[in-house]
Amino acid sequence: MNLLELVKARYSCRSYQSTSVEQDKLDYIMECVRFAPSAVNRQPWKFRIVRNEADKEKLQKCYNREWFQTAPMYIICSILHDEEWIRSDGKHHGDIDVAIAVEHLCLAATEQGLGTCWVCNFDAELCKKSFGLGENEEAAVLIPIGYPAEDPKEKKRKDIEQICK
Repeated sequence: MNLLELVKARYSCRSYQSTSVEQDKLDYIMECVRFAPSAVNRQPWKFRIVRNEADKEKLQKCYNREWFQTAPMYIICSILHDEEWIRSDGKHHGDIDVAIAVEHLCLAATEQGLGTCWVCNFDAELCKKSFGLGENEEAAVLIPIGYPAEDPKEKKRKDIEQICK
């Protein structure tokens, strides 16, 4: 599948089969994440794989939605603020860097036949406390990951003329 086909195939999956994600697929996905670009190559991120039941239950309390609980595993995607590059005008780039890496994750998962969804509306403080994140570490995105239980919904996108000038 070419990149355009892959991008069109990726969607926000909100229903998962209980089937576990194979380790070789997870390894492939995380290798794609490892090669994501970042400002000044700082790579200011940490990715925590959440698979065991106790940790899944802790994470589900941070985002208490029925659909979220259907995922067989999760990845907590964090910014390491003490490692991020800061532009001369004070702009921190950790949020941009982790976003690039997370989209590498989502596209690689799609290529492997898996579904993902960006979850940003979660209790970040509870997540930090529950998983013992460091003082300079911010959980930015939660990614449920697994085999989709439903067909994707049609994506609504703006026309190209609306986004290009």
